[in-house]
Amino acid sequence: MDATTKRWQDGGNLVLGVWMFFSPWMLAYAAGMPLAAWNAVILGAAIVVFAAVAMYMPRVWEEGLNMALGVWLIVSPWALRFTAERSAMMNAVVVGILVAALAAWAMLRDKEFEKWWQDHHHAA
Repeated sequence: MDATTKRWQDGGNLVLGVWMFFSPWMLAYAAGMPLAAWNAVILGAAIVVFAAVAMYMPRVWEEGLNMALGVWLIVSPWALRFTAERSAMMNAVVVGILVAALAAWAMLRDKEFEKWWQDHHHAA
């Protein structure tokens, strides 16, 4: 695995997680949309934790968790019914897309995952 290539995606997710954590106050929806705010804070913190772990102990499962968190961010405005708050909704969707994309990119660059994929999905 090329750790320097992988780490930049994890660093990107770390930054996105920090943004997500603070975004309810930065975008001024913390008080008016408590469910959207808690979603952002909890998901932001989780993204930061998994991205930080992935930077120092790169494993495919950490990327898988960040992909799942990204997907949840994408669907959370509809699942938690905060689509009326446009800034909260757009923030969750855009950050979710970026987090999932960076995690998928890091996963696809992982040599162990590539070997596993070839072993399980390509007939010899």
